[in-house]
Amino acid sequence: MHQKKTTPPSFLLRKATRADGKSLLALVDALADYEHLPRPRGGARRRLLRDAFRKRNRFDVYLALKGSRAIGYAIFFETYSSFLAQPTFYLEDIFVLAEYRGAGVGRKLFLQCLDEARRRNCGRMEWMVLDWNSPAIDFYTKLGASRLKGWLPFRIEKKNFRKILKHPRKRV
Repeated sequence: MHQKKTTPPSFLLRKATRADGKSLLALVDALADYEHLPRPRGGARRRLLRDAFRKRNRFDVYLALKGSRAIGYAIFFETYSSFLAQPTFYLEDIFVLAEYRGAGVGRKLFLQCLDEARRRNCGRMEWMVLDWNSPAIDFYTKLGASRLKGWLPFRIEKKNFRKILKHPRKRV
């Protein structure tokens, strides 16, 4: 029996606009579901859209579209490296809906971000991956990315800012 060759679905990549807000929120919800995290609600959804689409936006978004349907996205922004004396391109999220994975959408989104980092003259591109997400880890490794050694991620959440600032020497 002769197996029919499949071709990846055609899709378009472009920067998101304010009109894409509803689609962006749906994709963020899908990522939250995939990562077993709570979806952003009320005020967080409004801030996400405000920060993405205001005059001086806090981050940029690429959307992958199949026809008029948003099927994937990447959120990114710049940080700065004092040792390189160059910006660092930080990839906050990259996500593709399950039914479109394996068709080159994620790869194209990632390469678009890498090209944007090159265009912005960034000294590096960084992102984080959940330790259980072996498909993502394999994807990045195959592209030539390497895990950072000797660096551990740390975080202070907003709910603890005031407490730490009031008592900086006290253990929290």
